[in-house]
Amino acid sequence: MHMAWTRKHKPQTLKEVIGNKEAIRKLVEWVKAWDKTVPKKRAIFLYGPPGIGKTATVEALAKDFDMELVEKNASDYRTEEAVKRFAGIASQYSTLFGKKRLILFDELDGITGTQDRGGVKALTEIIKITRCPLVLIANNAYDPRFTNLRNYCLLVQFKKPPAGEVVKLLKRICLREGIDAEEEALKFIAQRSRGDVRSAINDLQALAQGKTRLTYEDVSWLAYRDRQENIFTVLKMIVYARSCMSAKQAVDMADVDPDMLFEWIYENVPRHLTHPEDLARAMDALSLADIYRGRIRSTRNWKFTRYFLDFMTAGVAMARQKTKPSGWIPFNFPKRIQALSRSKAQRKFELEIGRKIKRKFHISAYRASKEILPYIRVIFENNVNMAAGIASWLDLDAEMIKYIVSGKQAEAIIKQMEIL
Repeated sequence: MHMAWTRKHKPQTLKEVIGNKEAIRKLVEWVKAWDKTVPKKRAIFLYGPPGIGKTATVEALAKDFDMELVEKNASDYRTEEAVKRFAGIASQYSTLFGKKRLILFDELDGITGTQDRGGVKALTEIIKITRCPLVLIANNAYDPRFTNLRNYCLLVQFKKPPAGEVVKLLKRICLREGIDAEEEALKFIAQRSRGDVRSAINDLQALAQGKTRLTYEDVSWLAYRDRQENIFTVLKMIVYARSCMSAKQAVDMADVDPDMLFEWIYENVPRHLTHPEDLARAMDALSLADIYRGRIRSTRNWKFTRYFLDFMTAGVAMARQKTKPSGWIPFNFPKRIQALSRSKAQRKFELEIGRKIKRKFHISAYRASKEILPYIRVIFENNVNMAAGIASWLDLDAEMIKYIVSGKQAEAIIKQMEIL
C-alpha cells in the first residue's frame, strides 16, 4: 500500500520540525503557561504560507506534552451552531483519562467563505471562556473577517524554512527509504519548492519512489512551481524596493489582480511613507496610475497598462527618499474594499429593483438603480396613491417597497396596492 510521504515522514516530535525555532519557542511557552494559570490570551493564532509545517508542529507538540489533541478542519464548521457543538463542549470539559486537552482549529481561512453564518463570532466567544489551550491555524491572520478575533489571540507567524534545512529533511527521508540521492538533486528540489516543505516532499516522492538512486538528471526537468506571494510580501517589496525593476517585478508575484493591488498600495502608502515630501511624490504617482487605469477602461487600449503598473509600483518605490525607518508597521486591508463588501447585499438588492425598472424604461438595470430609483424613492416618501400605482406598474413586491421606504409609509403603500 502506497502512503504519501508527507504523512509517512511527518514529524513525531518538535525536534524533527524544521525551521521556525522562534515560533515554536513561543508556542511551547504559551502551552506551558497553562500549567500555572489561564494566560491572558487563551488562544494562539499560527499563520503563514501553506506547506511549511504549522499543523505538523501542533501535532508534534501534543505528542511531546502527552496531550489529547482534538483536531478539526474549520472549513467544515462554518456556522455558529457547528462551532459551538464542536469547540464549545471540548473547551469546557477535561478528558476521560485526565490528560490535558489541546484543541486545534485548522484551515481557519475556510471559515470566511460565503457560507459562514456566525462561525467566527461563535469562535471568538468560545476563546473568551475556554478552559484549555485553543490553537487556530490560517494562511492569513490579517483577513478582515478576523479583525475582532485577533484581539483575543497570541499571533505567531510561521515563515518558510531556508533551503538548507529542507535539504536536510529530504536527506533523512531518502535515508529511511533506502535511496542514494545526489546532494545537487536534493538542493534542486528544495530550491524549486521555495520553502514549501510539503511540496518538496511530494516532489521527492514523485521523482524517487521505486528507485534506489536519485541523480541531478532525474530532477533537472522540474520547473519552478507557479506560486504567488501573499499581498503583504508584495506590498513590502514595492514600498521598500531599492530599484524600479524589483518594484515592478512584485506585480507578477501578487496573488491579487492589478486593480486590487492598487487599492492595497493606496491604503497603505500613507502609513509607510511618513515624510510629507515622500508621501506627496507617491500620491502623485498613484494619481497618474489611476488616470491611465481610467483610460484603459474608457478606450480599451491595453497599451496603457504598462504605465498604470509602472506608476503604482516603481513610482511609489522611488518616492521613498526622506522617510526614516520606524520599526515594523503592519499593512491594512483597503477600507474602500471593506466598504464595498459591507454594501454588497444592498447593491445587489438595488440591482434587483433596477431590473424591474429596466423592463419599463428600456435602460440597463444598473442605470435604472442609479438614476431612476432615487426619484421613485422621493415619490414613495411623499405620495402613497402614486407610489402604489408605480409599485403595481413595476411589479414590485412588499420587500422591495420596504427597502425603498420604511415603516408606516411602506405599509400604507402595500395596503393601497391591495385596494387597487
